[in-house]
Amino acid sequence: MAMTADARPAFVNGDADRKTTRLRDLLTSPDLSFIMEAHNGLSAKVVEEAGFQGIWGSGLAISAALGCRDNNEASWTQVLEVVEFMADATTVPILLDGDTGYGNFNSMRRLVRKLEQRGCAGVCIEDKLFPKTNSFLNGTAQPLADIDEFAGKIAAGKDAQTDDDFVIVARVEAFIAGLGLAEALERAEAYRAAGADAILIHSALRRPTEIFQFMAEWGDRLPVVIVPTKYYTTPTDFFREEGLSMVVWANHMMRSALQAMQATAASVRVHETLVGVEDAIAPLREVFRIQGQAELEDAEDRYLPKDTASAGAVVLASSRGDELGSLTDDMPKTMVPIRGIPLLGHIATAYRAAGVKQVTAVRGYMRERVDVGGIDYVDNDDFGASHEVASLFKAIDSLHGPMLISYGDVMFKRSVIQELLDVEDDFVVCVDANWPDSANRDRSADYVVCSEAYNRYSFLNGVTLQRFSQRPDDTVTGEWMGFLRTSASGSARLSSLLRELASSEPERFRSMSMPDLLEELVARGHDVRVLYSIGNWLDIDSVEDVVAGASF
Repeated sequence: MAMTADARPAFVNGDADRKTTRLRDLLTSPDLSFIMEAHNGLSAKVVEEAGFQGIWGSGLAISAALGCRDNNEASWTQVLEVVEFMADATTVPILLDGDTGYGNFNSMRRLVRKLEQRGCAGVCIEDKLFPKTNSFLNGTAQPLADIDEFAGKIAAGKDAQTDDDFVIVARVEAFIAGLGLAEALERAEAYRAAGADAILIHSALRRPTEIFQFMAEWGDRLPVVIVPTKYYTTPTDFFREEGLSMVVWANHMMRSALQAMQATAASVRVHETLVGVEDAIAPLREVFRIQGQAELEDAEDRYLPKDTASAGAVVLASSRGDELGSLTDDMPKTMVPIRGIPLLGHIATAYRAAGVKQVTAVRGYMRERVDVGGIDYVDNDDFGASHEVASLFKAIDSLHGPMLISYGDVMFKRSVIQELLDVEDDFVVCVDANWPDSANRDRSADYVVCSEAYNRYSFLNGVTLQRFSQRPDDTVTGEWMGFLRTSASGSARLSSLLRELASSEPERFRSMSMPDLLEELVARGHDVRVLYSIGNWLDIDSVEDVVAGASF
């Protein structure tokens, strides 16, 4: 982009933090710049996090988000409120698509003053009549404003601004109305003379023919902005070669969100369940993150100290996994890659997705190969001669506050953990009510007998664990999924029991499995609450399971 004679260099006079200055510098930079559409505070934050240096406050997208047509059905004060939320949520400049300026020169003056007050860096107005019609509707049936009247509107806006760097972009719709190159040039020159800071030249053709014809005649009189919604297949380097200043991706955040919402709504409506969509959409933790929940939590720590502790997790991952054959010759089962990520990595990710941040893994076989970021480790060097409870004992220092204990060879959806965390009993296990599926697969399983079989009222009736069974007989009510959840008091009781058993019955203790430990709790009079589930987990017991994990 060739700069005008009085163009400012980037970030001068120590004002780099001012949004208006940054927008002006984007327009006058010798490099082609790009801004992306947003239509509310959330989408604006997404655009900024993606790395865009500016935001296009799209009139079409804001209207669509409000459920209105792009015909000035949303009032300018309603648009202004949306822009304020967008500006508050971000640090990059916003260029508002201000339609026609929402009225005459007087409306334009008030609009500019209000946009400055709300933190908007600039406005683009188009030379059509109020109320406007979207440029991609009705073609040549769109009447344009009188040139002198529109130029007066630009001049009024420039006179009204209090920040010298506030940007007014004049959008020329001559090509949209079918009036040709001469009309486009005449209008652009009149708007430049009236004080416009840049020209947006618009075209509805599938190729940028009109744009390039305009640039050949226009030269470098003012920066030129384009909106290649129709001619999107044009290589971006062509825009650079033509000396264009800025590309606006004008409505793609709204359109992508619309398609995703339609797919989600259709799926839930047809299947009457969230199972098919929950893991394909953004987790709530991501919504909370982008909302700035971390800052609020920091403030709560200062002003409203918490009296509850966050849940942690212990993953028992010391075994080799002989059943996987050569796959575990040089790594433990928990490090076998599934979709290019170690099994333990999937486990840690699922825990974090459910809000469990502190995860401790107990290593054993080839412990030096167990290395997944963001996890604490303890080691069971006696893994070959001991069993699961001895491994859990190695992590006893982590057993405080609410805890989740699980195996290092079980993949699971975050919903499993979220449901466990919602149950307040001291000891809770997760049981798959679809246990015949496991029996039909002819593999070992931890079958359980519970106080009540799964039914629609199970979650209300306080179902408890009775015992484990090695055979899938008619007393079985489910399969233990390998998850134990303890409350803060439950963790204290469990720690006490582990220390007692390790001291008083060391030989038995070394050979105890987790089902043995759970039966010991039941024998000592503790209620072990059962949370029934249907699927949403995968026990990696064979090479076939590893293959199945790729689509889990």
